[in-house]
Amino acid sequence: METTFESLVRAEFAPKNTYLNTASSGLLPARSVTALHEAVRLRAEGLPLDPLFADVEAARASFARLAGVPVTRVAAGASVSSQSGLVAASLPAGAEVLTVEGDFSAVVNPFHTRGDLKVRAVPLERLAESVGPGTALAAVSAAQSADGRIADLTALREAALAHGTRTYVDYSQASGWLPVRADLFDYTVSTTFKWLLGPHGAAFLVVPEDFGALTPILAGWVSGEIPWDSCYGPVQELAHSARRFDVSPALFTYTGTRHSLALMEELGVDAVRAHDLALAERFRAGLAGLGHQPLPAAGSPIVSVPGLGHRQPELGRAGIQVSDRAGNLRASFHLYNTATDVDRLLDALSA
Repeated sequence: METTFESLVRAEFAPKNTYLNTASSGLLPARSVTALHEAVRLRAEGLPLDPLFADVEAARASFARLAGVPVTRVAAGASVSSQSGLVAASLPAGAEVLTVEGDFSAVVNPFHTRGDLKVRAVPLERLAESVGPGTALAAVSAAQSADGRIADLTALREAALAHGTRTYVDYSQASGWLPVRADLFDYTVSTTFKWLLGPHGAAFLVVPEDFGALTPILAGWVSGEIPWDSCYGPVQELAHSARRFDVSPALFTYTGTRHSLALMEELGVDAVRAHDLALAERFRAGLAGLGHQPLPAAGSPIVSVPGLGHRQPELGRAGIQVSDRAGNLRASFHLYNTATDVDRLLDALSA
């Protein structure tokens, strides 16, 4: 039998409800669940954990392919906030950091907590024009968590190049459905438990070939060029790659992530994007028929509808999972969703 996009998805997912909340957390594919069970068995039976450490490297390589960069530029960590903290720590006191109003806290908060940086927030649509000769770093999410708006990353890159500004882009709400061009920016980051369908607890940071002035302030034994020779005392030789910025990995998480990323590579980002956006457009069209106007977010699978956030609890009780974000009902459509899911939500909202 020929393997198609639909057949591959249906073999991996069988949600028990109408799940339209990937912007909060994606569903785990069956292959990842199986791998997690096997990882737990290894740990429970006292078997060697070498396969789990190999999963970390396989996941890193898979993400590098999805991000379009050499694997040597990819550091494996635990969260976007910790990766943002690493970037924030690299800046000199008094440096100006340009951010976006209302962006996700994991992206912007580490720059504020430094206490000695000049952090400036502007509307998303004014980000590129706000980059100036005194801007040390511009930080933004590729897609906004609250409403799905997509940053004009081309304009940002051009402005940054013109002014010698470094760029930091969080792809957490985009990687998996939007092509990632990590090679175009100084630093990019992405968690993997949303659109990339992995377990919680993994986030990849892409750094420049020359490491971009980052200091491996969190370096431990896994950051050594030969990890098992770096267990005691100061690390004598840091990894020659971005692995010098690794933190000790949550092995179960990376095992699941390896298999989730493999699925995303098999499906292809372009096919996923076409599927997701078609469902989002179906929802937007249906909302218009009901007299509702979603927030503008063209070309995004995240749709936020003002004034309907209070419906989230009743929708949840009816088996429809969405989010309430600042009074807005946020629905997010991914590869395991169908037109039937969209219509069920529209029917519920019409009641």
